[in-house]
Amino acid sequence: MLLQAPRTSLADSAADSIRAEIAAGRWTVGSRIPIEPQLAQLLGVSRGTVREAVKTLVSRGLLEVRQGSGTYVRSGFDPSASLQKMRRASLRDQFEVRRALEVEAARLAAVRHTAKDLRNLKTLLEKRGVPDASDDGAGFIERDLAFHLAIVDISGNLALAETCRFIAGYIKETIASTMGTSLPEPDTAAHVTIVEAIASRDPDRAAEAVRAFMSPMLDALAQDAELAR
Repeated sequence: MLLQAPRTSLADSAADSIRAEIAAGRWTVGSRIPIEPQLAQLLGVSRGTVREAVKTLVSRGLLEVRQGSGTYVRSGFDPSASLQKMRRASLRDQFEVRRALEVEAARLAAVRHTAKDLRNLKTLLEKRGVPDASDDGAGFIERDLAFHLAIVDISGNLALAETCRFIAGYIKETIASTMGTSLPEPDTAAHVTIVEAIASRDPDRAAEAVRAFMSPMLDALAQDAELAR
């Protein structure tokens, strides 16, 4: 039997309980979960709360409602839960993951880029510019992310590109976290170095350029325990 949901955030707790059953394999992909009245009894909540919980899990792709048939398990993986866990990771952990992804993206981009790709990168770098107080840095973050995601696209690796886009929200948070702090923000010259390294078609040089790009931030986090959290 499922554990009774706590009396706070009932719909979220109910959704968590349903998700736990799926993750544990007790409700497998393709199987039909208990009907609404049964779920309400198992969880100790109202049918309205169950409907809200199911609606949440449908929006996350875990459940599928089939009219006249019931509610079925669509997937055993909840990307939103993974994203929330990543957001709770330390800033140092976030930058280390970002470095690992971008190092490999640059390595592949150095081998696979076209002349058009390089022109696009240079255009995006020009548009990136510097932080603009008129938009509180939000526009700058979007432009900076567009540049880095373009490198990932040039890598030609769909799985890598989709992984980076999946965590794009949290990558934006890492960029925002460097603004207004003592963390060193890579300047335009550091970005130009990455473009030149990719243009050289030397994958090792491209990978090293990204490592050098990220090193000052990671070194600063290693020296400041408060910022690293």
